[in-house]
Amino acid sequence: MDIFSLPHLIILLLIVMALFGTSKIKNIGGDLGSAIKSFRQAMKEEEQLSSSKAPDAATKSLEHIRETEAIEETTAETLHTKS
Repeated sequence: MDIFSLPHLIILLLIVMALFGTSKIKNIGGDLGSAIKSFRQAMKEEEQLSSSKAPDAATKSLEHIRETEAIEETTAETLHTKS
C-alpha cells in the first residue's frame, strides 16, 4: 500500500483534527495564507525596486543591509565573548 493513499490521508486528517481542533487548524491556515501573501508582496516590491531607474534607492537599500550585517556581527561577537 502507498503511504499517501486516500484512506491514510483521511485517517491522518482525523488525528490532526482530534489533536488540534478545527479552530486551531483554521488559525494555522489563516496564518500560513497571510505569510504567503506578505512574501509575495515583498517579492513584488523587490522587483519594482530592482527595475526602477533610481540608483539612489538601491544604494540606500545596500547601505541598510550593510548596517544590519554590521550590527549582527557585533551582537554575535558580544554574545560569543560573554559565553
